[in-house]
Amino acid sequence: MNQLSSFEGKISSRDAVICIYGLGYVGLPLALRYSEVGFRVVGVDIDEERVARLNSGVSGIDHLPDERVAAARANGFEATSDFARTSEGDALIICVPTPLNRYREPDLSYIENTAERIAPHLREGQLVALESTTYPGTTEEVLQPRLEVGGLKAGSDFFLVYSPEREDPGNAKFPTHKIPKICGGLTEDCLTAGLALYGAAIERVVPVSSPRAAEMTKLLENIHRVVNIGLVNEMKIIATRMGIDVHEVVDAAATKPFGFTPYYPGPGIGGHCIPIDPFYLTWKAREFGVHTRFIELAGEINTNMPPWVLDRIIDALNMQGLALSRSRILVLGVAYKKNIDDLRESPALELIHLLQENRADVSFSDPFVPLMRDRKGRDLESVPLTAETIAGFDLAVLVTNHDAFDYDLIREHAKQIVDTRGVYREAENHIIKA
Repeated sequence: MNQLSSFEGKISSRDAVICIYGLGYVGLPLALRYSEVGFRVVGVDIDEERVARLNSGVSGIDHLPDERVAAARANGFEATSDFARTSEGDALIICVPTPLNRYREPDLSYIENTAERIAPHLREGQLVALESTTYPGTTEEVLQPRLEVGGLKAGSDFFLVYSPEREDPGNAKFPTHKIPKICGGLTEDCLTAGLALYGAAIERVVPVSSPRAAEMTKLLENIHRVVNIGLVNEMKIIATRMGIDVHEVVDAAATKPFGFTPYYPGPGIGGHCIPIDPFYLTWKAREFGVHTRFIELAGEINTNMPPWVLDRIIDALNMQGLALSRSRILVLGVAYKKNIDDLRESPALELIHLLQENRADVSFSDPFVPLMRDRKGRDLESVPLTAETIAGFDLAVLVTNHDAFDYDLIREHAKQIVDTRGVYREAENHIIKA
């Protein structure tokens, strides 16, 4: 039996062991899914506290209930920081972060370090899949040579694929197995093995011609969002100056049954993907002599949204005859999007920093984030939302529109509200849209 047939057989019979590297917002849902469909899963993470927490049956991620982790543990799932466990795996799936460095250039150190720690334990017949969002060429230029240092060759001794993560944390409509999976293999056999691996856990797997095509697909998805959010945020600024409600305009435009997709403005963009991924392509494009002006302009518009919201807050306080430096501000929601606890790249953090820099007295309330640390390293605790609490602030700024907020209570007791999410659609004197 050749390697491909052997691998497919192990996947089909559920005898394959799945190793997943990185047990955060991407890796943990995938690990739980493979466990739920009958595979033994070994999760590898360098965070010892996370490893211990998961082995005790605690998720640590708000939208992934502890019960799912406990059920996975009962099915044989275990977390470890020992990369020697790599040799047990038949499929090795890398789900590590890909941030930007201080110069806004790709930081691939997590991929590089993971590959270098996997390589000594790599054996023939295994499949390695990279899911981390990155620029086209990473799988072949960065990952492959690090895996081949021991003499095994990708495409002949082991399978190599790229399959970008598409997680949307907190989106109950699209759990992991409902989101179609893109997969590009180094060779035809690599692709076939990748389709078998992901087809065992995901309802639809979409093959593409190469890892580079799969890497570019992920970037296009996120750049599409960045550009359209930048467009609607610029429209918001124009509409506000003209006295027009941009949310009303977007809703009206969305009635067109073709040629228009609604995007809604906000205080900026957050999360690990949208604020970061486009810069992976702009960096790589320079190698080919291409300047990505359109993408960079959208990024500039979105980056400038927190300062624009700050200006709206100052305008609102001026209506009360108050200076920002002598005002108490309540920030409603600090997660980067509603109904989750993820603070990564949240525009709320930048807004809080700007308010503090202007000497405002800032507090926050978020049902998903009990404690956070500001840019100066100080711990801030979420304040409870009561009539008395709300009334004690000069202004409340709605940054993240969690469903758990009592918006009627906020409307009734806040002296002023700056609404960055279009929650309050009817015009009221004490509500300022931003």
